[in-house]
Amino acid sequence: MLAADPTLKCVTCYARISFDGRVKDAHGIEDQHRGMTEEARKLGWLVVYRYTDNDKSASKESVVRDDFEQLLADLATGTTPEGYPIHGVMAVNDDRLYRRPSDWERYLKAFTSHEGRVYHDSNGVQDLYAEGFEIKGLVGVAMSLSETRKKQRRTRNSHRSRALRGQSVAAWRPFGWEDDKITLRPEEAEAIRQAVKDVIAGASISEITRRWQKAGFITSRGNPFQYQTVKQVLQNARLCGYRAIKGELVRDGDDQPIVGEWDAVITPKQWFAVTAKIRERGGSGAGVPRGGLVHKYLLTGILRCGNVLEDGTTCNGKMVGIKANDWLRYEHAYTCKGTVDGGCHKTYKRGDKTDDIIEKLVIKKLKKEAASKAKDVPDWDKAEALKRAVNSRNELERRWHDDEDTEIDDETFFRNLPVLERRLKDLRADRRNHEALKAEAEAAKEDIEKSWDSKTLTQKRTAIKKVLIAVVAQPGGKGNKAFDPELLKPVWKTSE
Repeated sequence: MLAADPTLKCVTCYARISFDGRVKDAHGIEDQHRGMTEEARKLGWLVVYRYTDNDKSASKESVVRDDFEQLLADLATGTTPEGYPIHGVMAVNDDRLYRRPSDWERYLKAFTSHEGRVYHDSNGVQDLYAEGFEIKGLVGVAMSLSETRKKQRRTRNSHRSRALRGQSVAAWRPFGWEDDKITLRPEEAEAIRQAVKDVIAGASISEITRRWQKAGFITSRGNPFQYQTVKQVLQNARLCGYRAIKGELVRDGDDQPIVGEWDAVITPKQWFAVTAKIRERGGSGAGVPRGGLVHKYLLTGILRCGNVLEDGTTCNGKMVGIKANDWLRYEHAYTCKGTVDGGCHKTYKRGDKTDDIIEKLVIKKLKKEAASKAKDVPDWDKAEALKRAVNSRNELERRWHDDEDTEIDDETFFRNLPVLERRLKDLRADRRNHEALKAEAEAAKEDIEKSWDSKTLTQKRTAIKKVLIAVVAQPGGKGNKAFDPELLKPVWKTSE
Protein backbone atom coordinates (compact mmCIF):
# COMPACT_ATOMS: atom_id res chain seq x y z
CA MET A 1 0.00 0.00 0.00
CA LEU A 2 2.87 2.38 0.76
CA ALA A 3 4.48 1.51 -2.55
CA ALA A 4 1.24 2.41 -4.31
CA ASP A 5 0.76 5.60 -2.24
CA PRO A 6 3.92 6.98 -0.57
CA THR A 7 1.82 9.72 1.12
CA LEU A 8 -0.24 7.15 3.09
CA LYS A 9 -0.08 7.71 6.84
CA CYS A 10 0.22 4.55 8.96
CA VAL A 11 -1.07 5.52 12.41
CA THR A 12 -1.55 3.87 15.79
CA CYS A 13 -4.51 4.40 18.12
CA TYR A 14 -4.25 4.67 21.90
CA ALA A 15 -7.32 4.11 24.09
CA ARG A 16 -7.54 4.27 27.88
CA ILE A 17 -10.24 4.38 30.51
CA SER A 18 -9.75 4.76 34.27
CA PHE A 19 -12.72 2.68 35.42
CA ASP A 20 -14.32 -0.07 33.37
CA GLY A 21 -17.45 -0.26 35.52
CA ARG A 22 -18.77 -3.29 37.31
CA VAL A 23 -19.40 -5.40 34.22
CA LYS A 24 -15.76 -5.23 33.06
CA ASP A 25 -16.76 -5.66 29.42
CA ALA A 26 -14.35 -3.02 28.00
CA HIS A 27 -17.20 -1.27 26.18
CA GLY A 28 -15.62 2.17 26.81
CA ILE A 29 -12.36 1.10 25.15
CA GLU A 30 -14.23 -0.39 22.20
CA ASP A 31 -16.14 2.86 21.73
CA GLN A 32 -12.88 4.87 21.68
CA HIS A 33 -11.23 2.60 19.11
CA ARG A 34 -14.36 2.56 16.95
CA GLY A 35 -14.47 6.36 16.89
CA MET A 36 -10.76 6.70 16.07
CA THR A 37 -11.02 4.12 13.26
CA GLU A 38 -13.86 6.11 11.70
CA GLU A 39 -11.84 9.36 11.93
CA ALA A 40 -8.81 7.65 10.37
CA ARG A 41 -10.98 6.46 7.47
CA LYS A 42 -12.20 10.01 6.87
CA LEU A 43 -8.63 11.33 6.86
CA GLY A 44 -7.40 8.58 4.57
CA TRP A 45 -5.08 7.16 7.24
CA LEU A 46 -4.40 3.46 7.86
CA VAL A 47 -4.60 2.13 11.43
CA VAL A 48 -1.73 -0.35 11.83
CA TYR A 49 -1.81 -0.95 15.61
CA ARG A 50 -4.10 -0.35 18.62
CA TYR A 51 -2.70 0.26 22.11
CA THR A 52 -5.09 -0.29 25.00
CA ASP A 53 -4.88 0.37 28.76
CA ASN A 54 -8.24 -0.62 30.18
CA ASP A 55 -9.29 0.18 33.75
CA LYS A 56 -6.07 2.12 34.46
CA SER A 57 -5.57 5.63 35.80
CA ALA A 58 -3.13 8.04 34.14
CA SER A 59 -2.91 10.38 37.14
CA LYS A 60 -1.60 7.88 39.72
CA GLU A 61 2.14 7.31 39.81
CA SER A 62 1.70 3.81 41.23
CA VAL A 63 -0.23 2.62 38.15
CA VAL A 64 1.86 1.15 35.33
CA ARG A 65 0.24 1.47 31.89
CA ASP A 66 1.83 -1.33 29.92
CA ASP A 67 0.56 -0.32 26.48
CA PHE A 68 1.47 3.33 27.04
CA GLU A 69 5.02 2.25 27.82
CA GLN A 70 4.97 0.04 24.73
CA LEU A 71 3.76 2.99 22.64
CA LEU A 72 6.69 5.14 23.82
CA ALA A 73 9.17 2.38 23.00
CA ASP A 74 7.64 1.84 19.55
CA LEU A 75 7.63 5.56 18.80
CA ALA A 76 11.34 5.65 19.59
CA THR A 77 12.12 2.73 17.28
CA GLY A 78 9.69 3.96 14.62
CA THR A 79 7.78 0.70 14.13
CA THR A 80 5.02 -1.37 15.72
CA PRO A 81 5.85 -4.78 17.29
CA GLU A 82 5.02 -6.35 13.90
CA GLY A 83 7.35 -4.00 12.05
CA TYR A 84 4.84 -1.56 10.49
CA PRO A 85 5.98 2.08 10.31
CA ILE A 86 4.45 4.62 12.70
CA HIS A 87 3.60 7.91 10.97
CA GLY A 88 1.27 9.21 13.66
CA VAL A 89 -0.80 8.68 16.79
CA MET A 90 -4.53 9.05 17.45
CA ALA A 91 -6.38 9.47 20.76
CA VAL A 92 -9.92 10.59 21.53
CA ASN A 93 -8.42 13.25 23.83
CA ASP A 94 -4.96 14.17 25.04
CA ASP A 95 -5.86 13.27 28.65
CA ARG A 96 -6.23 9.65 27.51
CA LEU A 97 -2.49 9.66 26.78
CA TYR A 98 -1.14 11.72 29.69
CA ARG A 99 -2.27 13.50 32.84
CA ARG A 100 1.09 14.14 34.48
CA PRO A 101 3.86 16.47 33.25
CA SER A 102 6.45 13.68 33.26
CA ASP A 103 4.31 11.52 30.97
CA TRP A 104 3.72 14.45 28.61
CA GLU A 105 7.44 15.13 28.37
CA ARG A 106 8.24 11.46 27.72
CA TYR A 107 5.51 11.19 25.11
CA LEU A 108 6.56 14.37 23.29
CA LYS A 109 10.21 13.25 23.22
CA ALA A 110 9.30 9.82 21.79
CA PHE A 111 6.81 11.29 19.27
CA THR A 112 9.22 13.90 17.89
CA SER A 113 12.14 11.47 17.72
CA HIS A 114 11.11 10.99 14.06
CA GLU A 115 10.12 13.79 11.68
CA GLY A 116 6.82 14.29 9.89
CA ARG A 117 4.45 12.50 12.26
CA VAL A 118 0.80 13.44 12.68
CA TYR A 119 -1.27 13.58 15.85
CA HIS A 120 -5.08 13.64 16.08
CA ASP A 121 -7.42 14.06 19.05
CA SER A 122 -10.75 15.75 19.77
CA ASN A 123 -9.28 19.09 18.60
CA GLY A 124 -8.41 17.66 15.19
CA VAL A 125 -4.93 17.31 13.71
CA GLN A 126 -2.27 18.86 15.97
CA ASP A 127 1.29 19.89 15.09
CA LEU A 128 3.42 18.65 17.99
CA TYR A 129 6.56 20.00 16.29
CA ALA A 130 5.33 23.61 16.38
CA GLU A 131 7.29 26.12 18.45
CA GLY A 132 5.75 26.57 21.89
CA PHE A 133 3.64 23.43 21.69
CA GLU A 134 5.60 21.89 24.57
CA ILE A 135 4.55 24.79 26.83
CA LYS A 136 0.99 24.56 25.54
CA GLY A 137 0.95 20.88 26.39
CA LEU A 138 2.24 21.51 29.92
CA VAL A 139 -0.52 24.09 30.47
CA GLY A 140 -3.06 21.51 29.33
CA VAL A 141 -1.59 18.93 31.71
CA ALA A 142 -1.72 21.42 34.61
CA MET A 143 -5.37 22.18 33.86
CA SER A 144 -6.13 18.47 33.62
CA LEU A 145 -4.40 17.81 36.93
CA SER A 146 -6.30 20.68 38.54
CA GLU A 147 -9.60 19.31 37.29
CA THR A 148 -8.71 15.80 38.47
CA ARG A 149 -7.92 17.07 41.96
CA LYS A 150 -11.15 19.08 42.04
CA LYS A 151 -13.10 15.93 41.15
CA GLN A 152 -11.26 13.94 43.80
CA ARG A 153 -11.92 16.65 46.38
CA ARG A 154 -15.61 16.83 45.42
CA THR A 155 -15.81 13.03 45.64
CA ARG A 156 -14.20 13.00 49.10
CA ASN A 157 -16.46 15.79 50.35
CA SER A 158 -19.53 14.09 48.91
CA HIS A 159 -18.45 10.79 50.43
CA ARG A 160 -17.99 12.34 53.87
CA SER A 161 -21.24 14.35 53.64
CA ARG A 162 -23.20 11.20 52.84
CA ALA A 163 -21.45 9.40 55.67
CA LEU A 164 -22.39 12.20 58.11
CA ARG A 165 -26.02 11.79 57.00
CA GLY A 166 -25.76 8.07 57.67
CA GLN A 167 -26.29 7.14 54.03
CA SER A 168 -24.79 4.03 52.50
CA VAL A 169 -21.81 4.86 50.28
CA ALA A 170 -20.75 1.35 49.29
CA ALA A 171 -20.07 0.95 45.58
CA TRP A 172 -20.73 -2.80 45.72
CA ARG A 173 -23.27 -4.80 47.67
CA PRO A 174 -21.60 -5.40 51.04
CA PHE A 175 -21.45 -9.03 52.15
CA GLY A 176 -24.30 -9.54 54.61
CA TRP A 177 -26.74 -7.14 52.93
CA GLU A 178 -29.16 -7.28 50.02
CA ASP A 179 -28.70 -5.29 46.80
CA ASP A 180 -30.33 -2.23 48.43
CA LYS A 181 -27.29 -2.19 50.83
CA ILE A 182 -29.67 -1.60 53.72
CA THR A 183 -31.62 -4.83 54.33
CA LEU A 184 -29.79 -7.81 55.78
CA ARG A 185 -29.35 -11.02 53.78
CA PRO A 186 -30.21 -13.55 56.56
CA GLU A 187 -27.83 -16.41 55.70
CA GLU A 188 -24.80 -14.14 55.22
CA ALA A 189 -25.62 -12.00 58.27
CA GLU A 190 -25.85 -15.11 60.46
CA ALA A 191 -22.48 -16.31 59.13
CA ILE A 192 -20.96 -12.97 60.13
CA ARG A 193 -22.52 -13.09 63.61
CA GLN A 194 -21.16 -16.57 64.24
CA ALA A 195 -17.74 -15.59 62.90
CA VAL A 196 -17.58 -12.53 65.18
CA LYS A 197 -18.58 -14.63 68.18
CA ASP A 198 -15.98 -17.28 67.35
CA VAL A 199 -13.12 -14.83 66.75
CA ILE A 200 -13.83 -13.10 70.07
CA ALA A 201 -13.72 -16.56 71.69
CA GLY A 202 -10.38 -17.38 70.07
CA ALA A 203 -11.04 -18.74 66.56
CA SER A 204 -8.58 -17.77 63.84
CA ILE A 205 -9.39 -15.87 60.65
CA SER A 206 -8.05 -18.87 58.71
CA GLU A 207 -10.68 -21.12 60.29
CA ILE A 208 -13.45 -18.67 59.43
CA THR A 209 -12.12 -18.45 55.87
CA ARG A 210 -12.22 -22.24 55.45
CA ARG A 211 -15.73 -22.37 56.91
CA TRP A 212 -17.05 -19.74 54.51
CA GLN A 213 -15.35 -21.39 51.56
CA LYS A 214 -16.87 -24.76 52.51
CA ALA A 215 -20.32 -23.15 52.87
CA GLY A 216 -20.00 -21.74 49.34
CA PHE A 217 -20.09 -18.07 50.29
CA ILE A 218 -18.62 -15.67 47.72
CA THR A 219 -17.74 -11.99 47.85
CA SER A 220 -19.96 -9.33 46.32
CA ARG A 221 -17.72 -9.40 43.24
CA GLY A 222 -18.25 -13.14 42.81
CA ASN A 223 -14.89 -14.37 44.14
CA PRO A 224 -14.22 -17.05 46.77
CA PHE A 225 -13.38 -15.67 50.20
CA GLN A 226 -9.70 -15.41 51.11
CA TYR A 227 -8.02 -14.59 54.42
CA GLN A 228 -7.74 -10.88 53.59
CA THR A 229 -11.36 -10.44 52.46
CA VAL A 230 -12.72 -12.22 55.55
CA LYS A 231 -10.62 -9.97 57.77
CA GLN A 232 -11.90 -6.88 55.95
CA VAL A 233 -15.51 -7.99 56.45
CA LEU A 234 -15.03 -8.54 60.20
CA GLN A 235 -13.24 -5.20 60.69
CA ASN A 236 -15.84 -3.16 58.79
CA ALA A 237 -17.59 -0.67 61.10
CA ARG A 238 -20.71 -1.10 58.93
CA LEU A 239 -21.35 -4.37 60.80
CA CYS A 240 -22.52 -2.46 63.89
CA GLY A 241 -24.13 0.40 61.97
CA TYR A 242 -21.18 2.80 62.14
CA ARG A 243 -19.23 4.45 59.31
CA ALA A 244 -15.45 4.71 59.13
CA ILE A 245 -13.27 6.64 56.69
CA LYS A 246 -9.63 5.53 56.48
CA GLY A 247 -9.95 3.60 59.71
CA GLU A 248 -11.50 6.43 61.76
CA LEU A 249 -15.14 6.42 62.84
CA VAL A 250 -17.21 9.28 61.44
CA ARG A 251 -18.54 11.27 64.41
CA ASP A 252 -21.02 14.07 64.99
CA GLY A 253 -20.42 17.35 66.85
CA ASP A 254 -20.81 15.60 70.20
CA ASP A 255 -18.12 13.05 69.28
CA GLN A 256 -20.70 10.27 68.94
CA PRO A 257 -20.34 7.78 66.03
CA ILE A 258 -22.78 8.38 63.18
CA VAL A 259 -25.32 5.56 62.92
CA GLY A 260 -26.10 4.59 59.33
CA GLU A 261 -29.45 3.94 57.68
CA TRP A 262 -28.65 0.23 57.09
CA ASP A 263 -29.53 -2.66 59.40
CA ALA A 264 -26.74 -3.62 61.80
CA VAL A 265 -25.49 -7.21 61.98
CA ILE A 266 -23.86 -7.02 65.43
CA THR A 267 -23.72 -4.61 68.36
CA PRO A 268 -21.04 -1.90 68.67
CA LYS A 269 -19.71 -3.73 71.72
CA GLN A 270 -19.16 -6.88 69.64
CA TRP A 271 -17.49 -4.90 66.85
CA PHE A 272 -15.06 -3.22 69.25
CA ALA A 273 -14.25 -6.65 70.70
CA VAL A 274 -13.65 -8.44 67.38
CA THR A 275 -11.48 -5.64 65.96
CA ALA A 276 -9.46 -5.60 69.19
CA LYS A 277 -8.91 -9.36 68.89
CA ILE A 278 -7.76 -9.06 65.28
CA ARG A 279 -5.35 -6.25 66.17
CA GLU A 280 -3.92 -8.33 69.02
CA ARG A 281 -2.95 -11.01 66.50
CA GLY A 282 -1.32 -8.54 64.14
CA GLY A 283 -4.43 -8.33 61.97
CA SER A 284 -3.67 -4.83 60.74
CA GLY A 285 -0.78 -6.12 58.61
CA ALA A 286 -0.60 -7.09 54.98
CA GLY A 287 -3.54 -9.44 55.08
CA VAL A 288 -1.83 -12.81 55.34
CA PRO A 289 -2.33 -15.46 58.03
CA ARG A 290 -0.06 -14.80 60.95
CA GLY A 291 0.66 -16.51 64.26
CA GLY A 292 1.51 -20.09 65.21
CA LEU A 293 1.03 -23.32 63.30
CA VAL A 294 -2.57 -24.53 63.03
CA HIS A 295 -2.56 -28.05 64.49
CA LYS A 296 -4.69 -30.98 63.38
CA TYR A 297 -4.95 -32.69 66.77
CA LEU A 298 -6.15 -31.15 70.02
CA LEU A 299 -3.24 -31.91 72.37
CA THR A 300 -0.24 -31.77 70.04
CA GLY A 301 2.54 -29.94 71.89
CA ILE A 302 0.48 -29.79 75.09
CA LEU A 303 1.15 -33.43 76.01
CA ARG A 304 4.63 -34.06 77.40
CA CYS A 305 6.32 -37.43 77.64
CA GLY A 306 6.74 -38.57 81.27
CA ASN A 307 8.98 -41.55 80.56
CA VAL A 308 11.91 -41.88 82.96
CA LEU A 309 15.18 -42.37 81.04
CA GLU A 310 18.12 -44.59 82.02
CA ASP A 311 19.96 -41.69 83.65
CA GLY A 312 16.96 -41.03 85.92
CA THR A 313 15.77 -37.86 84.16
CA THR A 314 12.34 -37.44 82.59
CA CYS A 315 12.10 -37.26 78.79
CA ASN A 316 9.67 -34.29 78.83
CA GLY A 317 9.58 -34.30 75.01
CA LYS A 318 6.56 -32.77 73.24
CA MET A 319 4.15 -35.43 72.01
CA VAL A 320 2.55 -35.12 68.58
CA GLY A 321 -0.72 -36.33 67.13
CA ILE A 322 -0.61 -39.04 64.48
CA LYS A 323 -3.19 -40.94 62.42
CA ALA A 324 -3.89 -44.30 64.04
CA ASN A 325 -3.53 -47.57 62.16
CA ASP A 326 -6.61 -48.57 60.16
CA TRP A 327 -7.35 -51.69 62.22
CA LEU A 328 -7.69 -49.74 65.48
CA ARG A 329 -11.04 -48.53 66.82
CA TYR A 330 -9.85 -44.96 67.17
CA GLU A 331 -8.70 -42.48 64.52
CA HIS A 332 -5.67 -40.81 66.10
CA ALA A 333 -3.09 -41.20 68.81
CA TYR A 334 -0.32 -39.25 70.53
CA THR A 335 3.27 -40.37 70.60
CA CYS A 336 6.60 -39.08 71.82
CA LYS A 337 8.96 -38.09 69.00
CA GLY A 338 11.92 -40.22 68.00
CA THR A 339 15.36 -39.78 69.48
CA VAL A 340 16.60 -37.85 66.44
CA ASP A 341 13.88 -35.25 67.13
CA GLY A 342 14.66 -34.90 70.84
CA GLY A 343 12.23 -37.53 72.18
CA CYS A 344 12.46 -41.14 73.38
CA HIS A 345 9.60 -42.70 71.39
CA LYS A 346 8.52 -44.66 74.48
CA THR A 347 5.11 -43.13 75.27
CA TYR A 348 1.96 -43.72 73.20
CA LYS A 349 -1.59 -42.68 74.10
CA ARG A 350 -4.94 -43.39 72.50
CA GLY A 351 -6.16 -40.08 71.06
CA ASP A 352 -9.92 -40.01 71.57
CA LYS A 353 -9.86 -41.03 75.24
CA THR A 354 -6.93 -38.73 76.01
CA ASP A 355 -8.79 -35.81 74.43
CA ASP A 356 -11.99 -36.68 76.31
CA ILE A 357 -10.28 -36.85 79.71
CA ILE A 358 -8.40 -33.56 79.29
CA GLU A 359 -11.44 -31.73 77.84
CA LYS A 360 -13.58 -32.75 80.85
CA LEU A 361 -10.89 -31.60 83.28
CA VAL A 362 -10.48 -28.28 81.47
CA ILE A 363 -14.24 -27.63 81.30
CA LYS A 364 -14.51 -28.30 85.02
CA LYS A 365 -11.64 -25.90 85.69
CA LEU A 366 -13.09 -23.21 83.40
CA LYS A 367 -16.52 -23.46 85.04
CA LYS A 368 -14.87 -23.02 88.42
CA GLU A 369 -13.09 -19.86 87.25
CA ALA A 370 -16.06 -18.50 85.25
CA ALA A 371 -17.64 -16.80 88.25
CA SER A 372 -14.72 -14.40 88.70
CA LYS A 373 -14.23 -13.88 84.96
CA ALA A 374 -17.90 -13.17 84.37
CA LYS A 375 -18.08 -10.23 86.76
CA ASP A 376 -19.49 -7.15 85.05
CA VAL A 377 -16.83 -4.75 83.92
CA PRO A 378 -17.57 -1.37 85.54
CA ASP A 379 -18.70 1.51 83.37
CA TRP A 380 -16.01 3.42 81.56
CA ASP A 381 -14.87 6.16 83.94
CA LYS A 382 -13.36 8.56 81.40
CA ALA A 383 -16.51 9.68 79.60
CA GLU A 384 -16.35 13.14 81.17
CA ALA A 385 -12.68 13.49 80.24
CA LEU A 386 -13.54 12.66 76.64
CA LYS A 387 -16.39 15.18 76.66
CA ARG A 388 -14.09 17.90 77.99
CA ALA A 389 -11.47 17.09 75.35
CA VAL A 390 -14.08 17.34 72.57
CA ASN A 391 -15.36 20.64 73.93
CA SER A 392 -11.80 22.02 74.18
CA ARG A 393 -11.05 21.14 70.59
CA ASN A 394 -14.34 22.59 69.36
CA GLU A 395 -13.79 25.78 71.35
CA LEU A 396 -10.26 26.13 69.96
CA GLU A 397 -11.57 25.76 66.40
CA ARG A 398 -14.44 28.22 67.06
CA ARG A 399 -12.11 30.90 68.39
CA TRP A 400 -9.69 30.37 65.50
CA HIS A 401 -12.45 30.73 62.89
CA ASP A 402 -14.02 33.75 64.62
CA ASP A 403 -12.66 36.80 62.79
CA GLU A 404 -13.48 39.10 65.68
CA ASP A 405 -11.47 37.05 68.17
CA THR A 406 -7.84 37.98 67.87
CA GLU A 407 -6.64 35.79 70.78
CA ILE A 408 -6.14 32.68 68.62
CA ASP A 409 -3.80 33.21 65.70
CA ASP A 410 -2.62 30.53 63.29
CA GLU A 411 0.56 29.78 65.22
CA THR A 412 -1.32 29.30 68.52
CA PHE A 413 -4.01 27.18 66.89
CA PHE A 414 -1.66 24.75 65.14
CA ARG A 415 0.56 24.48 68.22
CA ASN A 416 -2.35 23.46 70.48
CA LEU A 417 -4.41 21.37 68.05
CA PRO A 418 -2.06 18.32 67.93
CA VAL A 419 -2.07 18.10 71.73
CA LEU A 420 -5.87 17.99 71.85
CA GLU A 421 -6.10 15.58 68.93
CA ARG A 422 -3.64 13.22 70.60
CA ARG A 423 -5.66 13.36 73.82
CA LEU A 424 -8.83 12.53 71.90
CA LYS A 425 -7.14 9.64 70.11
CA ASP A 426 -5.86 8.16 73.39
CA LEU A 427 -9.25 8.44 75.07
CA ARG A 428 -11.05 6.85 72.14
CA ALA A 429 -8.54 3.99 72.08
CA ASP A 430 -9.08 3.48 75.80
CA ARG A 431 -12.84 3.39 75.25
CA ARG A 432 -12.44 0.79 72.46
CA ASN A 433 -10.35 -1.42 74.75
CA HIS A 434 -12.92 -1.06 77.50
CA GLU A 435 -15.75 -2.09 75.16
CA ALA A 436 -13.71 -5.12 74.13
CA LEU A 437 -13.29 -6.13 77.79
CA LYS A 438 -17.03 -5.81 78.37
CA ALA A 439 -17.76 -8.02 75.39
CA GLU A 440 -15.32 -10.67 76.62
CA ALA A 441 -16.84 -10.51 80.10
CA GLU A 442 -20.29 -11.16 78.68
CA ALA A 443 -18.95 -14.03 76.57
CA ALA A 444 -17.55 -15.60 79.76
CA LYS A 445 -21.09 -15.88 81.14
CA GLU A 446 -22.11 -18.46 78.54
CA ASP A 447 -22.57 -22.12 79.46
CA ILE A 448 -19.02 -23.40 78.94
CA GLU A 449 -19.98 -27.07 78.81
CA LYS A 450 -22.84 -26.50 76.36
CA SER A 451 -20.78 -24.32 74.02
CA TRP A 452 -17.63 -26.47 74.08
CA ASP A 453 -18.62 -28.82 71.24
CA SER A 454 -19.34 -25.89 68.90
CA LYS A 455 -15.86 -24.43 69.41
CA THR A 456 -13.23 -24.77 66.70
CA LEU A 457 -10.01 -26.70 67.35
CA THR A 458 -8.07 -23.45 67.73
CA GLN A 459 -10.62 -22.15 70.26
CA LYS A 460 -10.39 -25.34 72.29
CA ARG A 461 -6.58 -25.27 72.27
CA THR A 462 -6.64 -21.61 73.33
CA ALA A 463 -9.00 -22.41 76.22
CA ILE A 464 -6.84 -25.35 77.30
CA LYS A 465 -3.67 -23.24 77.30
CA LYS A 466 -5.37 -20.62 79.49
CA VAL A 467 -5.57 -23.07 82.40
CA LEU A 468 -2.95 -25.73 81.61
CA ILE A 469 0.82 -25.47 81.29
CA ALA A 470 1.10 -29.05 80.06
CA VAL A 471 -0.15 -32.59 80.53
CA VAL A 472 2.48 -35.16 81.48
CA ALA A 473 1.68 -38.53 79.91
CA GLN A 474 3.37 -41.48 81.62
CA PRO A 475 3.93 -44.65 79.60
CA GLY A 476 1.50 -47.50 80.24
CA GLY A 477 4.08 -50.27 80.14
CA LYS A 478 4.55 -53.11 77.71
CA GLY A 479 1.68 -55.06 76.18
CA ASN A 480 -1.88 -54.21 75.21
CA LYS A 481 -3.20 -52.71 78.42
CA ALA A 482 -6.47 -50.85 79.14
CA PHE A 483 -6.41 -47.07 78.93
CA ASP A 484 -5.54 -45.62 82.34
CA PRO A 485 -6.51 -41.96 82.90
CA GLU A 486 -4.36 -41.90 86.06
CA LEU A 487 -1.29 -41.86 83.82
CA LEU A 488 -2.24 -38.36 82.61
CA LYS A 489 -0.99 -35.67 85.01
CA PRO A 490 -2.27 -32.12 84.26
CA VAL A 491 0.00 -29.24 85.25
CA TRP A 492 -2.35 -26.34 86.04
CA LYS A 493 -1.49 -22.68 85.80
CA THR A 494 -1.52 -20.86 89.12
CA SER A 495 -2.65 -17.29 89.72
CA GLU A 496 1.03 -16.27 89.87
